[in-house]
Amino acid sequence: MIGIPLVTVCYALINISYLTVMSPMEMMTSEAVAVTFGNRVLGVMAWLMPLSVTVSTFGSANGTLFAAGRLCFAASREGHLLDILSYVHIRRYTPSPGLIFHSLIAGAMVMYGTIDSLIDFFSFTAWIFYGGSMVALIVMRYTKPNYPRPYKVPIIIPYLVLVISVYLIIGPIIDKPTIEYLYATFFILGGMLFYIPFVHYKLRIPFMGKSHFI
Repeated sequence: MIGIPLVTVCYALINISYLTVMSPMEMMTSEAVAVTFGNRVLGVMAWLMPLSVTVSTFGSANGTLFAAGRLCFAASREGHLLDILSYVHIRRYTPSPGLIFHSLIAGAMVMYGTIDSLIDFFSFTAWIFYGGSMVALIVMRYTKPNYPRPYKVPIIIPYLVLVISVYLIIGPIIDKPTIEYLYATFFILGGMLFYIPFVHYKLRIPFMGKSHFI
């Protein structure tokens, strides 16, 4: 119960610090807000800001490694992906196939995309799924009110996150419309072509049952 409020307060204080030193326009035009802030406030110790950002990226990468492999592992166990992705290392019990699969996809994106495009489209697609999760949560609150919930938040929170999600999905399209957003939307919707027959209706193709022998 302490972690989330603490992180929220830290983020709020950081943004207040930025706005105290820089104007909103300067923040929008700065290539790296934290670096600009460090140059103005820390003087000769400004190098601490890019170092802190670098350390933060390692923390993010560590969390992604834990989550990405387990995400493929759990989806495969539910029948949403090939069986081979549900396997774990024989001694360490880590989801090695899932990590390798995710690493290959990430490597391809890094090789063929720019950092700006990766950030733009990750944010766009991520908020689509965040919004979808909030819709599912709200629906389940009303359709299954007595369902066990070890962790429960006031209903206003999902509604608030849903509104923010809609804004962060539509905002980039209005601000800088590009055909790539349409491609990303079609790619996500294209997943339904696989989900409906193979997951919802449990259609099985002969070679799929042999994938675990690879």
